[in-house]
Amino acid sequence: MYGETRRRLQAELDDIRAAGLWKDERIVQGPQGPSVAVGGREVLNFCANNYLGLASEPALIRAAQDGLARWGFGLASVRFICGTQTIHKELEAAVARFLGMEDAVLYTSCFDANGGLFETLLDDPDVVISDALNHASIIDGIRLCRARRERYAHGDMADLERVLKASAQARTRLIVTDGVFSMDGDVAPLAGICDLADRYGALVVVDDSHATGFFGPTGRGTPEHCGVAGRVDVITSTLGKALGGASGGFTAGPAEIVALLRQRSRPYLFSNTLPPALVAAGLAGLRLLSESTERRDRLAANTRWFRRAMTEAGFGLRPGEHPIVPIVLGDARLAQRMAADLFDEGIYVVGFSYPVVPRDQARIRVQISAAHEPAHLERAVAAFVKIGRAHGVI
Repeated sequence: MYGETRRRLQAELDDIRAAGLWKDERIVQGPQGPSVAVGGREVLNFCANNYLGLASEPALIRAAQDGLARWGFGLASVRFICGTQTIHKELEAAVARFLGMEDAVLYTSCFDANGGLFETLLDDPDVVISDALNHASIIDGIRLCRARRERYAHGDMADLERVLKASAQARTRLIVTDGVFSMDGDVAPLAGICDLADRYGALVVVDDSHATGFFGPTGRGTPEHCGVAGRVDVITSTLGKALGGASGGFTAGPAEIVALLRQRSRPYLFSNTLPPALVAAGLAGLRLLSESTERRDRLAANTRWFRRAMTEAGFGLRPGEHPIVPIVLGDARLAQRMAADLFDEGIYVVGFSYPVVPRDQARIRVQISAAHEPAHLERAVAAFVKIGRAHGVI
């Protein structure tokens, strides 16, 4: 019976390759860092979410090892059965403190946090209002709930207000947005969103995965960066980017929302507890961030330098201050070819194409880390100039 299905699937795979949309996975032969071993050679890594350089931080590795030795490999269950340990409660309290929220609940990923949020909070009488460019995890989470679904044009406050006016009869209106949009590095206009939410009586949810730990003056994310700390109702985010780069997510917000998530959120109720080693590393990462802004400051300086140097070299970057720096090329094959040529020059970046970005918005996304040294940044810019000129981009 599989024969016909095999042929259909192979034809679909062939079409993906022919369109220049195939996504190869390189095999990394060692730990994450500013440089990584791939195929027996060292390349500079400019494609990781390792914003603060904590993915191989000795303090986090020691914490994970100590957590493994003290608490074991895993709980072999979900939390309401036999899966909560002291350190889980400690990390939830630390996350809530760090973000200025009443409580927090852990998930195995932020994808799961978003997957369990909307179905729990919303039902038929409600409306969920989503930015048009929100992350796939938000889109999938919204699909699971029975609330009416509305979208507003990306970052467009006039369009958001239109939707809020049209949904005045809803029991609960919930606005959800990425804090930082991962493909462009642009920041949601949270001040405007919170103003509209206050005016029309809506809740605000922010997925801050690409901001928690390093964005804003003390790394509290886009609410701090936008001057609306305390006005965002719910924050979902991850431990798998700036806070160590492994896995784990969370939802932070009012005590009643978190309590209901513990009772009704399906990814929480039906997924094993976050492994103790990751919890211990998460606690260590938050302690590091609370002690100093050194890594955050170094990341900001690296980002400013790289953006300025690439602009002066002739690349048309979108204005911004986030360490996500997209070089939009349009054509998927060009993005793939340039990424391959840059890899040959020792610069590890990835070409992004449909369905990750719109069909005519293929790009190379560069991500800066606090772990990058000035020489790394200079070498990356030089390689981009060489390859950009060879392909007629600059």
